[in-house]
This record gives sequence, C-alpha cells and structure tokens, in this order.
Amino acid sequence: MAIIETFGLSRYFGKTAAVEDVTLAVETGEVLGFLGPNGAGKTTTIRMLAGMIAPTKGYAIVAGHRTDRDVEQLHEIVGMLTQAPGLYDRLSARRNLEYFAGFYTSTDSRSQAEKYLRLMGLWERREEKVGTFSKGMKQRLALARTLVHEPKVLFLDEPTAGLDPEAAGEVRQLIRTLREEGRTIFLSTHNLNEAEMLCNRVGVIHTRLLALDTPEQLRRRFFRRQVIVQLEASDARVKEVVEKLPFVQEVHEEGSQLVLELVESERNRPELVKAIVEAGGRVVGVSEKQYPLEDVYLRLIREEKGHES
Repeated sequence: MAIIETFGLSRYFGKTAAVEDVTLAVETGEVLGFLGPNGAGKTTTIRMLAGMIAPTKGYAIVAGHRTDRDVEQLHEIVGMLTQAPGLYDRLSARRNLEYFAGFYTSTDSRSQAEKYLRLMGLWERREEKVGTFSKGMKQRLALARTLVHEPKVLFLDEPTAGLDPEAAGEVRQLIRTLREEGRTIFLSTHNLNEAEMLCNRVGVIHTRLLALDTPEQLRRRFFRRQVIVQLEASDARVKEVVEKLPFVQEVHEEGSQLVLELVESERNRPELVKAIVEAGGRVVGVSEKQYPLEDVYLRLIREEKGHES
C-alpha cells in the first residue's frame, strides 16, 4: 500500500521549473533513493512532501494527508533530516532531543530522548555540549531528532554529505537498522553506491522524473545482459565453435575472455561451458557483466541533456 503518492507535482520559482510533473508512489516500508545532479529538484521535492513549501501545481498525499492542506497533522507523522539540521551547540545532546521532542504533544520527551540517544550510540555523551561533537556525532544526533516522535515517514536529504568514510558508514548502518524496522524512507543522495546498498528502488530526477525502478531493472532497461567466460588462454577455435551455437546471439573477445549475449542467460550457460570444454577450451570462470548504477544514472542524465539541447 502506497504511503507517499504524488500527482503531477510541480514547483516553479518565477518562470523557472525546479520540479515538473512528478508522479510517483512509495510503498509502506520501502526505502526509495532519489538521485540527481545539483539543482535537479531533489531537495525541493522533499520540502514539498514534508509540507515545508507548497507545490505550484499538482499535489501529494503522505500517510493520508494532503501536504499542501494538512500541514500541522503532517508534521506530527513525518521526520525530516535536512543538510543543515540546526542543533543547539550550547545545549547537551540530551537537552537538544528533549527540546525538540517537546514540540510533539504525544511524545514523552525524556524516554524518547533516552531511547534514541542509546540507539545512536550517544548515551554516554548525553550531557556533553553538542558544539564539542564531531560531524558524524552531530549527524547521528540529528537523525535521533528526526526519529524522536516516531514518524511514519522519514525524509533524509543527503544524510552522509560531508562526512568522513567512517562517520558515513555509521550513518548508513543506522539507516539499514531503520529499514529493517520497516520504516518508510525517502532518501536523497549523490552517492550512487549508497543508493544501491540501502534502497529498494531508485528514482532519477532532472526537474522531471526520468526513471523509477529497482537498480537491476534499470540496468536491464539500458544494458543487454552479457555473460563473461574467462578462459585460461585466448583460442580462436573455441570462439569459432561458440559463434555457431544456436543460442549465442553475439560474441567477442577481450583478451582471454569471451563476452557473449545468450538467448536465455541462465538456461544456456551449462551448454555453453560444455561446448567450450569439448572444443578444447579451459574455463577459469563464468560470470555476468556488471554495470554499476552510475552507468545507468549517467546515461539517463546525458539523454535528458540531449533532449534539452
């Protein structure tokens, strides 16, 4: 069941379109990655979904609430982590969380502050001023603040931006924990590896929504499946035999590798290996060519820029 739905969602600043005609649905418990270059509309989309700004056209429904009409009710059930979380450096971690928890009428400030300080590994540092915290600790505290009222939906805008690899890894692990709890997460990120690790599906935006699917389905949309057979040595006779197999659509050599397209990849592989061995080839390994999500992303963005020019 969809917990986030948008219908032609658009936002203009003057005559400039920041987000245009975005229609999508996010299922309850899903982690959706939102990808795009700077200025593509990621943050603007999140701000509309969180009820921080109103759309110019179209509308969105989050957890049953129109984001442009039910703003107060919406703020009770969503949590948003911005790139500038606005913590109070002169207050302790505990006082920060209790202060923000106090905005929500249904929240026990003390118990919720303790719960999430412990979850984020900050309980032992709870009485220290936030101004003394590292970037990674501040980001963990900001994530705790996002969760303190038990929101149904989380909007995370570049949660690992500017963090060192260790701190970024800690934040990603916390997001995995939230995913395992069944939280619905709308994650904006520039980090394509992060999106692939954490997200059920990814959407690519460049003012318009260019694609929305699982990383695997996006790969299949843009790249043909190819099988790589690693041989002990290049052998022209083996290649000649392979080219004549009825289920081989295309084959070429890359050093001692044969790169093939088969009619049915999984089904044809055993027969392929058998034919190679019978032709005298020595097979070291068989794998499928992997295309990183970055290849899909760059292709989508280039195609969109090509349409604009």
